[in-house]
Amino acid sequence: MTAGSGVQPIPKTPWWAPWIDVLTALAVWFVSVIVLVIVPLIYVIPYMVYRIVKLGPPAPEALATDKMLIFFSVAGIFPTHLLTFVLVWMVVTYGGRRPFWKNIEFDWPKNSTPVMTTMLSVLLAIVLFGLAVMFTKFFGDHKTDLDLLIESSVYTRFATALVAVVTAPLVEELIYRGVLYKAIEKAAGVGISIVVVSLLFAGVHVFQYRNNIAVIAVITLLSITLTVARAVSGRVLPAFIIHLVFNGIQSVLIVLGAFVDKDILK
Repeated sequence: MTAGSGVQPIPKTPWWAPWIDVLTALAVWFVSVIVLVIVPLIYVIPYMVYRIVKLGPPAPEALATDKMLIFFSVAGIFPTHLLTFVLVWMVVTYGGRRPFWKNIEFDWPKNSTPVMTTMLSVLLAIVLFGLAVMFTKFFGDHKTDLDLLIESSVYTRFATALVAVVTAPLVEELIYRGVLYKAIEKAAGVGISIVVVSLLFAGVHVFQYRNNIAVIAVITLLSITLTVARAVSGRVLPAFIIHLVFNGIQSVLIVLGAFVDKDILK
């Protein structure tokens, strides 16, 4: 380029620039996990104050079986997911200066029609759920913390089903297959991104299902499937549909279980 031509060369992007996005994405993920722990605890404070005033300080074993305490802790996931969504929106849009859904790639794949994408995603979710049922039936011999939580009361059962359908698929996909996947793929490639994102998603569920290796295996398979769907399609929406249908089937069974398990209605 000759001097005085008025055309400036395009600056070369430093090698470390993409890793700044990875650090930002990991920070968003870390905050989302911390919020998921803290907000439900804050949400139960009013009930705990009421309980202490009315009945006195509870014993630890009484708290573990307090149906209303368990219900409020689950209900606290709704504001948790709302706060997480706001955090993701702020980061992706740079505080509202960029379009959200476009930049997080929550859209239909370019290489497929919406109808075909939806059909394939729904079918894959059904197949995954069928495999999950069979695998846990033959190898899952222990109830998980989630099972005990759902069985604690009908209110908790319905609240869990609502969280699983209304907020969890969207918020989790925006974090894992949206923010995290895109940042890691840009810095380290598709393969590394699939592995890291799949492990992080499965990892946050390990404690909840820690006494049932079959359920952990199912969650890991679901996580890998969702992340591969994101990689192959180039969009978050197919993974969201799979996640939504998978959780939706599970939620229907959770609700129907309230009419089978009569003890929970007492």
